Amino acid sequence: MHILINGWFAGQEGAGSGQYLHHLLDHLPRTAPHHRYTLLVPPAAAARLDAKGRTWPGVDIIPRKPPSLPRQLAKLWWEQATMPQAAHSLDADVLWTPYWAAPYWQPRPVAVTVHDLIPLLLPAYSSGTLQRVYTRLVSATARRSAAVIAVSQASARDIVTHLRIPAERVQVIYHGPNQEDDVKLDADLLDAVRAHYGLPERYFLYLGGFDVRKNVTGVLQAYRRYLDRGGAPDVRLVIAGMLPERDSDFTPDPQKKAAELNLTDQVHFCGWVAEADKPALYHMATAYLFPSFYEGFGMMLLEAMQAGTPVITSE
Repeated sequence: MHILINGWFAGQEGAGSGQYLHHLLDHLPRTAPHHRYTLLVPPAAAARLDAKGRTWPGVDIIPRKPPSLPRQLAKLWWEQATMPQAAHSLDADVLWTPYWAAPYWQPRPVAVTVHDLIPLLLPAYSSGTLQRVYTRLVSATARRSAAVIAVSQASARDIVTHLRIPAERVQVIYHGPNQEDDVKLDADLLDAVRAHYGLPERYFLYLGGFDVRKNVTGVLQAYRRYLDRGGAPDVRLVIAGMLPERDSDFTPDPQKKAAELNLTDQVHFCGWVAEADKPALYHMATAYLFPSFYEGFGMMLLEAMQAGTPVITSE
């Protein structure tokens, strides 16, 4: 079987869709070597892969230039015109889109991964007219697809309920953790990570994004309550990740909230964390805090548990 893969997010390892694509390409050709895999990428993605020396044995990478349009329109053209045209011209048996953006014209059977329905279910994530129109489009194209891949039972239920796709066309394929199983967390590595990020001896950890559904404000309020009720003050709170560029209703600035709660001296903002350092950061934490309002999967929970760290999360 010849599988054509939408590679728009190839080389974008900072994006969830890019990580998902890369990890699957690391393993898929080895797991099912009897299939043929073609990754179609725009020139910018090809350049990112070349700069990192990124290739996958068993995967043919083909650059294809979209028309010169503003980025969002170029992405739409890529999804709705370039990919189905390529599926036809390259004689693919299946077109797989690893994020919620199946084409409307489907000259070959389409499989699409729908990680979550955040733009459909959370109004703050589809406030603009263009975003709402795009969400309606990809909802319709998912319904036309031969198969929909969900990453959790929760996402599968949402897809069946809100996209009205028959359950028999929705297949749940769970994520694995981003880190390999055999990460060696020896004392030297732990000491190096602690020194690099200026970590306290004992700490609760939040690692993730800062948009409003992540509920980082709730993390800070809970930690304030923990201290007020006699919690050990030497267990500080570490908040990891790239902070918002500005404070807004959509991305509340946790530094501002920490100051309002008189937590400035108790909360350590350690900034962006390299992927290789995450297992140590999790492992040294007293607990990982993740009271998110909505997730399709929640990769960080799996990573924390893999590192042996207790998790406090929402339902």
